[in-house]
Amino acid sequence: MRHGRPSDQELRQTFHELLERALTGGGPYSCNGLDDDTEETIWAIAAAEPADRTALVPAAYRAFAGQLDGSNAARRDEEMERWLDEREQRRSGGTP
Repeated sequence: MRHGRPSDQELRQTFHELLERALTGGGPYSCNGLDDDTEETIWAIAAAEPADRTALVPAAYRAFAGQLDGSNAARRDEEMERWLDEREQRRSGGTP
């Protein structure tokens, strides 16, 4: 069992392993350390028709780069903050 966050090297190894798995139709295993954006692209590759899978690989690399540089998390944080603000406005009778 792993404790703590995986290193960038461990994430890279996992990403490449799961990407190869997806290219043959296999989905990612759980608790793999990849963020939602990256894992969603892996699932999309696995679910695609075999002839279409390689065309999705660049999107997986972009998503993974966003995980490593923190931009995926920053975007998710902004989305959550916006959602919470809108929720609070609705609850207080304001408009979003």
